[in-house]
Amino acid sequence: MIDIRLIREDRPLVERAMELRGSTDAIGPVVEADERHLKLLREMEGLRARHNQTSKQLGRMKERPPGLMEEMKDLGEQIAELQRGTKEAKDALDALLLELPNMPHESVPEGKDAEDNIIVRSWGTPRQFEFEPASHWDIGERLDIIDFVRGVKLSGSRFYVLKGLGARLQRALISFMLDLHTKEHGYREIYPPFMLRKECMVGSGNLPKFADNLYHDAEEDFWFVPTAEVPLTNLHRDEILDGSELPVRYVAYTPCFRREKMAAGKDTRGIKRGHQFDKVELYKYVRPDDSDAELLTLLTDAEEVLQKLELPYRVVQLCTGDLGFASCKTFDIEVWAPGCGEWLEVSSCSNCGDFQARRANVRFRAEVGSKPQFLHTLNGSGLALPRVLIAVLENCQQADGSVLVPEILNRYM
Repeated sequence: MIDIRLIREDRPLVERAMELRGSTDAIGPVVEADERHLKLLREMEGLRARHNQTSKQLGRMKERPPGLMEEMKDLGEQIAELQRGTKEAKDALDALLLELPNMPHESVPEGKDAEDNIIVRSWGTPRQFEFEPASHWDIGERLDIIDFVRGVKLSGSRFYVLKGLGARLQRALISFMLDLHTKEHGYREIYPPFMLRKECMVGSGNLPKFADNLYHDAEEDFWFVPTAEVPLTNLHRDEILDGSELPVRYVAYTPCFRREKMAAGKDTRGIKRGHQFDKVELYKYVRPDDSDAELLTLLTDAEEVLQKLELPYRVVQLCTGDLGFASCKTFDIEVWAPGCGEWLEVSSCSNCGDFQARRANVRFRAEVGSKPQFLHTLNGSGLALPRVLIAVLENCQQADGSVLVPEILNRYM
């Protein structure tokens, strides 16, 4: 959430930031709602001052004049009415603020969409095949490790079943990534609930903006996790952390549930895009002064997964128009899939600044006795399945139709 004080103090700055995000004319309604709230607040405070003054005056009198008693009653009714109006105005203001995306970091390149993103670096050399590389759906069916027919029978389109060594490969990748991040990168593993309260979705930035993309159990009012970023954001909701303990690093595996709004005929084959997938998520709570540097180490930690798997990838910095809702700066990691013939995003490493911390009310004290302040949050996939699975199958396929699993996974397979 953007600090309303920043909008009051430097409206042009915030308006320019929203224009870069493609949210033009978003600040005007916020300013109007804020002015209405402040006006009602001033009126209420003025009446409360009069009420207190009259109350003191009555306290010094031996006899209470009917006129003053009637005035006290009228003031009380007016204050109660203003309290209701002020709360409604504040709720309206907060609703508008919750719809505003984060402001881009000053170092983010300007641009309208993915076409304006910048390739920062590449790692590894795409393999030159002596045969025509097959797609993962062909490999999966030929080896009987991916079953699309039964996936559709069980749940409908965009679902599949992993079988035998396919299921084991998925589990191996998850275990390998969790071990790497906990044993070598210093993250603490968390196993969170997969169903969350509404306020958790608000805290992470998924609600109210993306309600249509979330799965919701209306009876219990539980929301299914679209990513482990949501529970990790809210793990310390409404808490004040000790600044000496920052940065705090978490890693979590969860299935992810998203009501993908996919265009008809787009990505219909294979397991690239679906309503359910697995992901290992990296998350950090950091001091504001350290967040830029911590983003780079987060990115490095995610990259090392692909390096150890010996899979070629590239790092792409997103432009202002392609940033995620809560992010102020993002680097995507895209792995090469030769069978599909495309680069597949397997991680978005983002610095969210204090955007999520304000929504979830997560603060820290820089030192003992100091005033609490909002910290910064960072997140990134470390990494997302099934696209890593796709990359392994397609990059490691052999001429005889088999798949040579990366050496780092041998002990897990």
